[in-house]
Amino acid sequence: MLPYLFVVLAIAVRFLPHPLSFTPVAASLLFFGARGPRRQLWMPLVLLAVSDVILTKAVYGYVFTWDQLVTWAWYAAILWLGTKLQDNAKPLRVIGAALASSVSFFLLSNLAVWAAFDMYPKNFAGVMESYAAGLPFFRRGVAGDLLFTSLMFATPVVIHALAGAFRKGSNRAAAA
Repeated sequence: MLPYLFVVLAIAVRFLPHPLSFTPVAASLLFFGARGPRRQLWMPLVLLAVSDVILTKAVYGYVFTWDQLVTWAWYAAILWLGTKLQDNAKPLRVIGAALASSVSFFLLSNLAVWAAFDMYPKNFAGVMESYAAGLPFFRRGVAGDLLFTSLMFATPVVIHALAGAFRKGSNRAAAA
């Protein structure tokens, strides 16, 4: 249930006011990959792609371009990365996956913007300009990915601990 809830939360946040690039999208994809059913891995990909189309066309009024396909491929890659956490979601591995998500999105999305639009010269200096312009978004992306990934992967641990504490408390009350 939590993997679905976190994907819906990630989509909802994208439609609400929030700091640019500070969303739980990568975290929800990692968590779904790690804890969601294998046969349903397509679901977050489709839901996020549909939300991208709605945001691009209806909310922002932008033209839909091929660079969006790069983002969708990234969604699939992060879902796959999450599957690698399925049997070993130790904190260091989860943090590493969150950082890999941030870095890969920064590198791919800025390269796609450079290639798809005429905002930067079509040379190495133009690529570097694109990356430099993306740095403020990258900082927020890293912060959001680390925060939301930590919270999402900690949630089942906290729920399990609370359930155990309540069970122990009810056993003590029954024994008295």
